[in-house]
Amino acid sequence: MNKINNGPVALVHFDAHLDTWDTYFGAPYTHGTPFRRAREENLFLDNASMHVGIRGPLYSRDDLKNDASFGFKIIHCDEFQTEGIDKIVQRIKKRVGDNPLYLSIDIDVLDPAYAPGTGTPEIAGMTTREIVNVIRGLSGMNLISADVVEVSPAYDHAEVTSLAAATIIYELTNLFAKKKL
Repeated sequence: MNKINNGPVALVHFDAHLDTWDTYFGAPYTHGTPFRRAREENLFLDNASMHVGIRGPLYSRDDLKNDASFGFKIIHCDEFQTEGIDKIVQRIKKRVGDNPLYLSIDIDVLDPAYAPGTGTPEIAGMTTREIVNVIRGLSGMNLISADVVEVSPAYDHAEVTSLAAATIIYELTNLFAKKKL
């Protein structure tokens, strides 16, 4: 029987943006603030959490400083070109270790060529091949939950974003299926 962990988890957040702002246009509860609120509630491990694919604009001069104070490490999207997928996967595994892992995947981590159907697209993002291979590389980790967010069908005229999100969910399901019980 699996032991259910009720404590903080390692958070690996795939996104173009940090999502650790205190407020976004004056509102404390938005798509740009969830991990600030999670930090305030001590929901993730500050020594085992990271952002992957960051490349969007900053909201404040203090964004990176505040983010670091929460314990996040960052893998910038450009590092996929300089390091490659295998090294990125190894960095994630080293950072998370055996801790219970929560994966949060904002679809705008993908380049708009692969995921135009989102409210905050940013150019120079990950490819679908990169994200699928990173997810596959996380096999064997202590994954306990995951989400895929910010798919906006109204902006997804060719259903490319929906296909990418569905494929990501399929790959996440495979990770759960492979997990040792």
